[in-house]
Amino acid sequence: MNRFKKIKTASILGIVGNLFLFIIKIIVSIFTHSQAMLADSFNSAGDIFSSLITFVGNKISSKPSDEDHNMGHGKAEYIYAMLFSIVMIVSALTIFRTSFLSVLNKVDYEFSIWLIIICLIAISIKISLYFYTRNIAKKVNSLLLEANSKDHRNDAILTTLNLIAVIMSIFNIYFVDGIVGMMIALWILISGTKIFIESYDVLMDKSISDEARSKVYDIVNKYPEIKKTNHFNSTPVGYQYQISLTIFVDGSMSTYDSHEIADKLEKDIVKNIEEVYLAVIHVNPLKKK
Repeated sequence: MNRFKKIKTASILGIVGNLFLFIIKIIVSIFTHSQAMLADSFNSAGDIFSSLITFVGNKISSKPSDEDHNMGHGKAEYIYAMLFSIVMIVSALTIFRTSFLSVLNKVDYEFSIWLIIICLIAISIKISLYFYTRNIAKKVNSLLLEANSKDHRNDAILTTLNLIAVIMSIFNIYFVDGIVGMMIALWILISGTKIFIESYDVLMDKSISDEARSKVYDIVNKYPEIKKTNHFNSTPVGYQYQISLTIFVDGSMSTYDSHEIADKLEKDIVKNIEEVYLAVIHVNPLKKK
């Protein structure tokens, strides 16, 4: 199964799981008037949208390069990740306001054993989705899927807080419900902001990581014919990078031999560094003193 099929499968599982959780959470929150459960249901609704974004973004980014898009459609993944983050931020602010008003106005809710049952179901589903999605995200190096996996993990933690609020209500301590709702909102806000920044960095052509850059130079240093280098540049292409580098060789070396070294170096870099999609090596002669 290739990269895009794996992401597609993970996104479909996310859509189905989150849709199920949204339906059962919203029904129980309506009957019990629990702000924490209502916030949790809104969070699940956002998760449905995020999984849809992952699905659509992955489909577009999987398209090969064409005459209008010479470098492919890889950045679509980050555009949709940014849209996902904006939805998360707006949802977080709405949830925080509702939860804050419930604490301010001392809104109580009716305890139901279904609140506990649904929390346990949601935690189990979200933990399973988190481990599955995180595993795929690491294998295929997808920021969009990594954001999705973090969202599943956050949901499991937040629903655990929701469960604590439900248990506190048994002892007639209701204000915890609104506080948990605000905590969920803040968590969603922080997560959304982080995803926004990561997506923005790629769309604004942030340079390749220092670790990947070091790997490139490690390979370059294996070539004794290369006397020095400069003009290292990198441009994001989807989840990978196109890099360019100028190498200097002995000025007395033939054009054929110098370009043969450059061609071999290009292949070595692409083969051994997963982050690199394409390497372009320029050759300059080094004048003897």
